Amino acid sequence: MTTIMTQTPLPPSVRITEIFFSLQGETSRMGLPTVFVRLTGCPLRCGYCDSAYAFHGGQTLSFDAILEQVASYGARTVCVTGGEPLAQKHSLALLRALCDAGYDVSLETSGALAIDDVDARVSRIVDIKTPGSGELDKMRWENLDVIKPGDEIKFVLVDRADYEWARDLLQTRQLAAKAPVLFSPVWETLKPTDLADWVIQDKLPVRMQVQLHKILWGDRPGV
Repeated sequence: MTTIMTQTPLPPSVRITEIFFSLQGETSRMGLPTVFVRLTGCPLRCGYCDSAYAFHGGQTLSFDAILEQVASYGARTVCVTGGEPLAQKHSLALLRALCDAGYDVSLETSGALAIDDVDARVSRIVDIKTPGSGELDKMRWENLDVIKPGDEIKFVLVDRADYEWARDLLQTRQLAAKAPVLFSPVWETLKPTDLADWVIQDKLPVRMQVQLHKILWGDRPGV
């Protein structure tokens, strides 16, 4: 008689660069105490990326270990970021697990990967890559068709040309009717005052934002 040996499936896990507690520096949640879960890896290479340290390395953690660390901070708001979180096989299950645990969860995603299957309880912060990013050709435009009011659309802008491109897309695709739209200047590249002046002059229905965490603590990991 042949005995068939079966292996117990390993619990789901993801590759994590860091888990830390800080203030949300962007989006409509700006200023809220938030636990950040930064996943490792990204298929894009935007010229202004401020988290390139998350492209490689990290450590593999089970969902139980991640939830334990998140719970230790005592906050109810969690942001799953990267890198590009959706590039990892079990990221969707992680988002569901965080929602099931009762957290208010947001996802920061590049806009290059499909967001259709992200749990409906998650607020999806979806980048639209501009020409200045160097990754415009990676945009998945179908994502705009599934944006819901609880999501947010973000443009990171390098210069005036990026701004005009984003302004025109905002109007032609009527993006502000889909979800809140964020315009953000690239840190130490586009002057925030210039972007603010342009938004006011054109009377755009957007939220102009700066990166609060960098103003408070500088451009470094873990803040």
